[in-house]
Amino acid sequence: MLAATRHKKILEQLQSNGFVKVSELSQQFDVTEKTIREDLMKLEKQQWLKRIHGGAVYVESSEQPDFALKLPNTVNPSEKELIASYVVSHMIQEHDIIALDSGSTTLEIARQLDNIPLTILTNDLLIMREVMMKEHIKLIVPGGYSKHNLLIPSHPLEWLQEINIYKLFLSTSGIHPNYGLSIFSNEQLAMKKALIQAAQEVICVADHSKFGRGALHTFATIDQIQQFVTDAGIAASDIELMQQAGAQVCVANS
Repeated sequence: MLAATRHKKILEQLQSNGFVKVSELSQQFDVTEKTIREDLMKLEKQQWLKRIHGGAVYVESSEQPDFALKLPNTVNPSEKELIASYVVSHMIQEHDIIALDSGSTTLEIARQLDNIPLTILTNDLLIMREVMMKEHIKLIVPGGYSKHNLLIPSHPLEWLQEINIYKLFLSTSGIHPNYGLSIFSNEQLAMKKALIQAAQEVICVADHSKFGRGALHTFATIDQIQQFVTDAGIAASDIELMQQAGAQVCVANS
């Protein structure tokens, strides 16, 4: 098998499962573990993955520095549109004060929002661009430095405790019963944790592919989330696990 073909299959497995193991890839492709480690090194240099002990974890496209600001993660777009439509129709009312975490599903929420009296806090430049032209929406932007599509806070975030955030719509790279909610970049950790502490209600918006996956950095436990909004592709076992942790699961249907 050509190396390029092997790399493609490794990336497909990473995108599907969130991680790969060197030993399993070695057996699957009938090559040495040294060859697999070299494959992973090359893919890591291209910023498609992060190597960990014994394998690698997937890096989503929205977190890769090679992608321009105008290219958010486009995996499962129809599912994200359904989730956003459900949120806009059922969970956001006029005069709400909400926070939109950085992410492709929260970006879709911003796109679908009508121009209604609303206050939105976000550190996502793409979301800012969507809502700043809607004159009835008040936009709150934290200070910090820009990196890709984010404003990264450069000062303590205690000021968030002084804001009455009614609802936080939270994004994540993975949702796992053992690892909780996790992401690949540690630069987002402080903001996510501060928003969770400040919000009266925490709602995670995530398509079905995020469940059962773990990324590098955990920022919340499942019992910190009041509701998950997802699509019909979620497994019944994942719904049960979320409910056992005390969270409500809302499935957005077409």
